[in-house]
Amino acid sequence: QVQLVESGGGLVQAGGSLRLSCVASGRTFSSYSMGWFRQAPGQEREFVASISWRGTRTLYTESVKGRFTISRDNNKNTVYLQMNSLKPEDTAVYYCAAPRKTSDWGIQDPSDFGSWGQGTHVTVSS
Repeated sequence: QVQLVESGGGLVQAGGSLRLSCVASGRTFSSYSMGWFRQAPGQEREFVASISWRGTRTLYTESVKGRFTISRDNNKNTVYLQMNSLKPEDTAVYYCAAPRKTSDWGIQDPSDFGSWGQGTHVTVSS
């Protein structure tokens, strides 16, 4: 298992920016792709973005393309989510997650991710 701790959430006005961080420990972070998910009140957890283990490939859900950027620093065991041009509909608890297998890439189903952080709240006011 890998332990994940997110930070960087908060309250921001529409059009603003936030950068989320997720620090990993407990297994070889650099061997795994990483993902960000979010869950709004009353909604199911949804995929936001993922990044391959070397950071050369990224994947985004359509609603955040062009606004969010996922990146990672394997020397720091950290994955980031830069969120720009935030909208009220981006309000949610954001989670980082690691897949169950090192070979996993491009997966978006939360059930395929075996390690989760505690989440960080993002609130975007209109």
